[in-house]
Amino acid sequence: MSQVDALNFIDVHYHANPDAFIRRHGAIEAGRCYARAQGRVVLKNHLGCTAAQAWEARDQGFPVSGSVVLNEIAGGIDYRVVERSLCLRGDEPGRFLVHLPTVTGRTHASTLARNLSHPLLRDKPIKPARVTSENGRLTPQALDILRMARDYPLVISTGHADANEVRTLIDEALRIGVPRLMLNQPANPLTGLDAAELALIGTEPSVYIEQTALTYLLGYQDRQDFSDVLSHVGNVVYSSDLGQTSQIDVHQWLSLSGQWFDAFGLSGERRTEVTLLNPQRMLAL
Repeated sequence: MSQVDALNFIDVHYHANPDAFIRRHGAIEAGRCYARAQGRVVLKNHLGCTAAQAWEARDQGFPVSGSVVLNEIAGGIDYRVVERSLCLRGDEPGRFLVHLPTVTGRTHASTLARNLSHPLLRDKPIKPARVTSENGRLTPQALDILRMARDYPLVISTGHADANEVRTLIDEALRIGVPRLMLNQPANPLTGLDAAELALIGTEPSVYIEQTALTYLLGYQDRQDFSDVLSHVGNVVYSSDLGQTSQIDVHQWLSLSGQWFDAFGLSGERRTEVTLLNPQRMLAL
């Protein structure tokens, strides 16, 4: 967009209606919130693709991008699902974020209060999908998605893969030359990677590490680890993972983030790096 030089931050992980759960805002209202703060937002949806929603919001002048989550209900881990999303995306510049499945069959004791958006999701819940087979190797379908990133403008996100799957995805992405891989909220209990391991991973130029505010807000990550990731890990992309009706709104997240950054002693340069420059580099061609 023409306002890109005026951006203060990019949030690569925000949930808007319609989604698998009831959210606080739709795409256009979310875009309005981010525009007020001179930010940009990438919408995420557990039902699949947000490219069309984002296109409509951009047509109204709002700084909104889309993504796709390769859950079973959206068609699963299938390269044609990604190709369809690219068609819906249109001619938006930069890379498109492709999340591997977020519904994997693994569960944990979630502290997040949220309500399903449609009774179908209660009666016929999203079926689990994983990136590895029983032998621990990546499935042919997952390998197809990684290879797509060499030919299309994509960022591949690890979704809710577990720690071993994330390590396997990193190894294979580096082996075949995937330009951009993002570790999706790796401090979340479903993955469980701490700052020490992430510091080693963050030395790889093509691998980006997402740190969400929600992981900390829900108590899944302690203060020291949260601080260490934000302060010391390379290639960190700071995001909200918000949009839930039970959680804070965009302007509150920005204010609270500023308080955290102050408490952790983050320099102005580091704040700009994790909130703007790293997301820009990850999404750039």
